[in-house]
Amino acid sequence: MLCLNHVTKNFSGLSALTDVSFEVKNAVIKGIIGPNGAGKTTLFNIITGVFPPTHGEIILKGKDISRNRPDEIAKMGVSRTFQQTYLFKSLTVLENVMIGRHYRTQSEFFSCGLRLPSARREEKMIRERSMEYLEMFGLADKKDRIANKLPMGEQRYLEVARALATEPCLLILDEPTAGLNEFERNGFRDMVFKIREMGITILVIEHHMKFIMEVCNEMVVLNFGVKIAEGTPEEIQNSQKVIEAYLGVEEDIDY
Repeated sequence: MLCLNHVTKNFSGLSALTDVSFEVKNAVIKGIIGPNGAGKTTLFNIITGVFPPTHGEIILKGKDISRNRPDEIAKMGVSRTFQQTYLFKSLTVLENVMIGRHYRTQSEFFSCGLRLPSARREEKMIRERSMEYLEMFGLADKKDRIANKLPMGEQRYLEVARALATEPCLLILDEPTAGLNEFERNGFRDMVFKIREMGITILVIEHHMKFIMEVCNEMVVLNFGVKIAEGTPEEIQNSQKVIEAYLGVEEDIDY
């Protein structure tokens, strides 16, 4: 699904990422972990086209996307969420998800403006499809509520529902459980598994170790912009390099 080859990113002479390479197989959940400042979000920004890599290449389904714009990459099937929830907070819950269908619409400006039958049919289809995603996340009964009136946990769900509305092949989640309590994290964990069952590949950054160890098939560990480990959750939690990166001492981490 995704392949990073020797990706390096420099900002004004400072290296945020150095020679990072790994693959993400189809329909797996792969985690990216590391201490604060390790370069995790920079990595996501490069994959989604926010920044171009200084060196290296990013291959999505066999195509080099290293110099593509974010909108081009989104059209190719990459969707993401952010550390801070970015919703259209003055719009309703349903309208937020419908916006996510933008890349899948066919009607042109004039047909929409004149309310031609084709545009009305497409709008109905978008509305129905968006409601399916809200039902998936338990938000259907709140479809007419203004987005910023939802509690934090439901705003997180809504952001993922909007991302899924683009019909991605690769879903990128940046600290999706930040601000959630244990009950909400457990619900989000189950939702991640459902998304994978839909055949969607997931790449996730997360600081909550219990959550990411439970959901991931494979993991990559970054430290100071360098990949220091890659493997299964079991291999990662027993890696001496990872233990030292988090603790600075040679001790076992109790997950």
